[in-house]
Formats: sequence, C-alpha cells, structure tokens
Amino acid sequence: MDHSISRRQFLKASGLAAAGACAAGLLTSCGGSSSAGSTGSAASGTVDTSKYTILYSSQPATLNYLTTATDLEMVVGANCVDTLVEYDNKGVMREGLATSWDWDADTLTWTFHLREENWVDNNGEVVAPVTAQDFVDALKYVLTPDYASSNVGLVTAYIAGADDYYNYYVYLNNANTGVVDDDGTTYTADASGLVTVTAPDGTASTYEPLDFDTVGVTAVDDHTLTYTLTYDFPGFLSLLCYLPYEPAYGPLLDEMGDQYATSAETMYSCGAFYLADYESLETWIMKKNPENYDADNVFIETISRIYNAEAAVNGPEMIKRGEIDEATIGSDILDSWLSDDTTKSMVSMDRPNTNYTYFYMFNFMPYAHEFSNWSVEGVDAEYEPDNWAKAINNTNFRKAFLYGINNAVTLAVSAPEGYDGYKLNTITPPNFCATTAGVDYTQCGDLANITEFFDEAKAKEFRDAAIEELTAAGATFPIKVQLPYNPSSTDWDKQCQVFKQQLEGVLNDGFDFIDVIITEGPADSFLSAVRRNGKFEFLLCNWGADYSDPETETDPFYQAEDSRGMRYAYLRTGVEDGFITGDTADAIMQYMTAIEAAKQITDDIDARYKAFADAEALLINNALVIPRGMSVPAYLATRLNYWEGQYASTGFSNKRLKGIHVLDHYISMEEYEANRDAR
Repeated sequence: MDHSISRRQFLKASGLAAAGACAAGLLTSCGGSSSAGSTGSAASGTVDTSKYTILYSSQPATLNYLTTATDLEMVVGANCVDTLVEYDNKGVMREGLATSWDWDADTLTWTFHLREENWVDNNGEVVAPVTAQDFVDALKYVLTPDYASSNVGLVTAYIAGADDYYNYYVYLNNANTGVVDDDGTTYTADASGLVTVTAPDGTASTYEPLDFDTVGVTAVDDHTLTYTLTYDFPGFLSLLCYLPYEPAYGPLLDEMGDQYATSAETMYSCGAFYLADYESLETWIMKKNPENYDADNVFIETISRIYNAEAAVNGPEMIKRGEIDEATIGSDILDSWLSDDTTKSMVSMDRPNTNYTYFYMFNFMPYAHEFSNWSVEGVDAEYEPDNWAKAINNTNFRKAFLYGINNAVTLAVSAPEGYDGYKLNTITPPNFCATTAGVDYTQCGDLANITEFFDEAKAKEFRDAAIEELTAAGATFPIKVQLPYNPSSTDWDKQCQVFKQQLEGVLNDGFDFIDVIITEGPADSFLSAVRRNGKFEFLLCNWGADYSDPETETDPFYQAEDSRGMRYAYLRTGVEDGFITGDTADAIMQYMTAIEAAKQITDDIDARYKAFADAEALLINNALVIPRGMSVPAYLATRLNYWEGQYASTGFSNKRLKGIHVLDHYISMEEYEANRDAR
C-alpha cells in the first residue's frame, strides 16, 4: 500500500463499507445467532456468538480484587462482583447493587438502599444473599494490614475512623513482630493491646485498641448500608466503582484469609459473570451468572482467557483461523493486514480509554531498601546506581530529558496516525473534570501555562549545565540509563528502541552524555519484579484515575510524612532517608506541602482544583515526572463491539463485558467508526 495516505483513506479507497444497517447503526443488529459448539471461521458458519475467547500472556499474581491495583488482576473483580453504582456506555452513572442513595451533609453520611441479589459459587449455585454486611466485611478485610491491600489509601483517606483503625493494627503488628523503623522508632504492646510507639528521642505515644465499629461503615439492616466520610469528598460516588468498595461474602473471607480469591473455589461472585475455573498459566473461565439482577443485559455465556506466552505472535494467526475472538494487531504486522484482502476488513481499534495516562519516572532510590511492608532490591550493579544517584539529584540532568524527549516519536509506534491527539504535557488528561464555570482542570492554575516541552536547543542547554555540575560532583559519562519493558505488552519494545534513538540523538549530539540500556523484564508480574522492586533507572509508567477528583492523580507521587507505603518513585522516602538532596529535595517537599494544602480545601471546588493544578505543575516543571500521553487504543481484530460496554473516565468500568455482544464477524474500521459516531 501507499504509506503516503492515511489508513482511513486507504479503507475508504478500498471500498470497505458495512452492509445495510451495520453502516448506519449498531453492530449488534448484524450479529449472527449460530449455536455451533466452538468458535470458528465466520465464512464456514460455525461461529458461536455466545462465547468469547482471548489469549493472555502475562500471568496475574492474584485475582483478589480487594488487594490488587493492577490492570490485569482487576478483570475478575470488574466482571464477577457488582458495585453499588455503575456507568452506562455513555459514562452516565446509574443504579448498581444500590437502587437509591441519599447524602446527609450534616453527618457526612451516605446511605445506600440495596436490591435483592445473591452470591454464587464457581458452579453458579446460589450460596447466600448479598447483604449490607458483605460491604462492611470487605472493607474490614481491606483495612487489615496482614492482607497488604494496594488500595487501602482509598479507604483511609475518606472513611471516618479508617485511618486510626488501620494505623493501630499496623503498630500492633510491628510490636508483635519486633519491627524497628530505620530511624530507630520502636513498638511495644501490653496484654490489653495498648501500643506504645517510641521515637528515637524517647518521646512515646500510646494507642488504645480499636474495634471495627469505630470505622464509618455500617450495615443498618440487610439492605441498608451507610458510609460516614471524613469530609464532604466530591469524588466519593465515583470511587464506589473501584475495587476496595466492592463487597465480599464475609464467612468466606473469614475462612480463606489471605487465600481468598486464589482459585475459582475460593471466591464467590455476584456480578454479571462468575469465576468458573482458574488454572495458573493455563486458563481462567468466567460464565454468565443467571442469578444476577441484570442478566438480561449479559449477552456472553462463556469468557475464556487462555494462557499463551507468545500471544502477540500466535493471536493474529489464530484469528485468521477463526480460533479466537480477539487479538491485538501489532505495528509490525498492521500494514500487511490492511493491505491483504483476506484480513483488511477484520481490523478495527479498541475503544479509547481516557482514564489512563502514561509518564516517565526516574528511580530516585536505586539501592536496596527496606519499607514497612516490603523490600526493594534496587538497581543491579552493572547499571552503576552510584553514578545514577548523582545524576538524578541534578535538576538540569532531568530537565535535559524533559525538553529532549519527543513524545510524538514513541506514540507514533502505537498510533501511526493521529498520535497528536494522545500526546500530553500534563499528568491529568483533558476532560477529566472542570470548574464550576466549565474550565477544564488542565487549564487551571499553573497547569494552564504548560505547553509543549520538546525543544532540542533547550535540552542541550540543560545537558551542558548538567555536565559541568555532575563532573564537579564526580559523575562519569555516559550516564547509564536502564530502561526496562514488559515483553507481553504489544510494541513496548519498539517504543523503547525509538525512544533510545530519539533521545540519544538529541542529548549525545557533540558529547557522549547518556547510554540508554533497554532491558527486557519478565512477562509475568512485571510491576512486582521491576517497578515495585526498584529495578529500573527510567521507566514508562501509567496511572488510571480511581475517582472523579484531581486528588486521585497524586497517588503515584504523594507520600504523607513518615509514610512508608508503596509509591512509584519513593519521592518523600528518598528525601527522608537522605537519598535525595539539594534543590531536588526542596522541590519534592514543596510538592508534598502543596498537595497537603490542596487536600484541605473541601468547600470550594474551584480553589481545590487550582491548588492541585499548581502542585501538578510544580511536579512537572521540576522534571520530577515527565508526561508522555494518554492510552492509545490498540489496533484489534475483534468480534466485540466495545462501544456497547460500560464506560467511565475512572475505575474499572471499561473492563466490564456486560452489555457487549459477540458478533459473527470481526469488526471492520468502517463499522468501528459508525459505532463510535453513534455514541
């Protein structure tokens, strides 16, 4: 094909047009009703539109929706457990397990009235009714330190009494296990459960035992649930569409403990689907839950996810044979698929996911380190962590990256056309939220002054200043920059290659300044093995908003004082432990202070948004984080019309398959665009 024309022009020039109603309306009217027993070639008439089969190549570390926060691992929680409220396919909130709700501003209490619903086991058999107590028990599980929930901060920050309750049990665990903090703080407990925390200077604080009834969640009766907040948090209803506020059957939680949701037999479901089978490195299967209140809007009978380590390669070939219903069409084969008469009408795109943004993070603590609930191994010696530590503390070094990176180059790998629409100069995407006057958040405060950063001349100015300062500090050149990628993520390796070529082309012009070393991480548990383990120097990260308020966009970066919890770059911990010094430490603490001030503004949305916007601008302008862009929708061969599915700019709604049909054919780009425009 002629690469000088766009793919949209190519599709139209090739005469690809959906027939009849498909071209003008919903694809579901074009779906077949074959009842064949297996997925097969559409041409052969053997397509079973009741089943959806897809490969996966990255093994989840857990299926426990109450503890995970990773993309792959929340699939089961999203599809098998319903939430109090949910969204329709246009992003409008509607009833879920709750049929109505009320807000009492005087008591800061939300009251939810629940519908009749049942828990089912992995055979789809009814176990027990869903009650308000299941929400209470699930929240208690999240607030139990032994289970190390990744989302505990989404509860402690907003539910009255939750922070005190959680901290008490952290301190009690520390006392019972003999933990001594890095700074010498000790913990002891007496027979009554009274915990004494003694600081290095001998100052002691005591903490009385707390019962869970001090936490602001109450089952008034089987069908009435209340949450009492710490303040009038504007994003609370949207937060209910996320993992830590999902229910779980209390007796099973008590029985299974940390083994909850480790298999199909160890969790119950109350959502559109139930988890029927799960075998590590083999398959997981979800089936339609006939007991669900909204079963009439569930059109897929069986969802099969089959493990295949080479899914990126094997998936497209299996599509050609009609063996699976969806595969990603990577950039290396996209043009060949679009130029082949047998495959060009099978290519479309995923629905854009606006709640994820991508940004580059520096590792400010490249050494082995002990945290309160896990250990970090740090960067391997071959990547010269001592030299990296000098470089990363230098503001001019980081700004050379900020102005030297051309995000259009890497985005073009995944979005060969239209990549400018996904490029960002902020962490928070546009259209996420707006002031009372309708001003987009990204145009509030100092964020309004941020424009395109890429500027080769400026990048070299910062590079030259960094060379002088780092030479004086004893650094050697080129600075090694370890850049890992996940081989199971389509095109990530290619993005790294073009990133290396582009950035080194700018910053190594006239001086051997950096050496970007691309390393392949593990396909399974990549986040645990790489980012959370500190085994990177520079890394592409992403974040999905949990609720509709800009505070959610601070979660990867903000740490409260003395907080040892997991954050992407350990910014405050790095300052407190002496790894980050000088101007960099000052900028980090200025950011932390700004966030703390912004969080206190709860009665003036406009002032709140400006304060958070100013803080985000500070983070970016000091090159503590480098924005890249929004999630680029993948090119797919799929039988699913994702425009039918639930949609929201926060939470996991976009992962739900409720409301989506399996069609008897793979969707073309023309059909995709018709459905997009219909929404």
